Amino acid sequence: MADRQSPDVIIIGAGASGLMCAIHAGYRGLRVLVLEKGPKAGLKILVSGGGRCNFTNIFADPRKQFLSRNPRFCISAMSRYAPADFIAMVEAHGIAYHEKTLGQLFCDETSRDIVAMLLEQCNAAGVDVRLHQEVSAVTPNEAGGFEVVTGDRTYTAGKVVIASGGLSLPKIASDLAFRTANRLGLEVVPPRAALVPLTWNSDDKPVYESLSGVSLDAEASCGDASFRESILFTHRGMSGPAMLQISSFWREGKSVHIDLLPDCDAAAWLVSEQEKNPQQRIASLLKKRLPNRLVETLAGGWFPDTKTGSVSPGEIADVGARLNQWVFRPGGSEGYRTAEVTLGGIDTKEVSSKTFEVGKHPGLYAIGEALDVTGWLGGYNFQWAWASGWCCAQHL
Repeated sequence: MADRQSPDVIIIGAGASGLMCAIHAGYRGLRVLVLEKGPKAGLKILVSGGGRCNFTNIFADPRKQFLSRNPRFCISAMSRYAPADFIAMVEAHGIAYHEKTLGQLFCDETSRDIVAMLLEQCNAAGVDVRLHQEVSAVTPNEAGGFEVVTGDRTYTAGKVVIASGGLSLPKIASDLAFRTANRLGLEVVPPRAALVPLTWNSDDKPVYESLSGVSLDAEASCGDASFRESILFTHRGMSGPAMLQISSFWREGKSVHIDLLPDCDAAAWLVSEQEKNPQQRIASLLKKRLPNRLVETLAGGWFPDTKTGSVSPGEIADVGARLNQWVFRPGGSEGYRTAEVTLGGIDTKEVSSKTFEVGKHPGLYAIGEALDVTGWLGGYNFQWAWASGWCCAQHL
């Protein structure tokens, strides 16, 4: 049946970008209806940052930390709504926060504080948020505007904003943005899991899976991209911030190069130590700089478990080179099940970088993770959500 209420704008998705857009559209005097398929608003916000929500990054730069077929697309929105703007909102609500590392801002207490702030603002702006409303179709009306079908109800509005996110975390994700884009003739950059752990290949798994839980500071590189943060061995493969970052640049068939001693020319150090104390065992020497379990696993494979003096300088230099340039060939990734975001999405050429309106369908908008804009790990994707939502609201 058709719903009697006819809002000015329907926003599909009560996530970060959708709620932000709803708040500011409501404050502009528009009648706003938000439709959320889940049982709660802001589900991805609630689970982010280990439950403390890495809500922005003070160093967010649209020219540096974002991936897109059109890397300039996000500059306009992020220049108009900066991290300082969202921080001001957080501070105005008395939410305590701290910088963890590399400009990443987290709530001191819980991510629920951010969701509560957004819902409080929605209420103040007169926004109608409805849960358990899974949208099955968005259809343009011949007379103008759109029909939005959810269950046995059809809503109508002059404007519709797709803020339904991407495919990461399947239990709370939606493919509506991509289904709608395909049905309406919009190009979609093929989506894939990003900021995701990479898995062992069949040869490496029996060698390294016993290292699950071992972490260390390292540098991971793939192509021209390189990240220096911690890496984490798991039963399934490699995780940790550096590996999650590099996963956005990795493609099937490519290798990831890992420097296990990024502050050290390992070959030169090993040769030097060999000259100083040829009686020292290689494993004992490496344990000065690497986790014991890692060294014990590599012994006999990467290097002979013997005294440095019994190994030729050339051989020990080869060991050092491997430590600085471990070639890791992933078998794959863990996919959307554990991915933090979706790479790809609705091609930005279909959308105005100023208004976020779809050129082929006036009155239809797309924001946030639904678009082909993906940030690095560390609060950048939330900042994109806030910025795209805020900017879109100014033009509804």
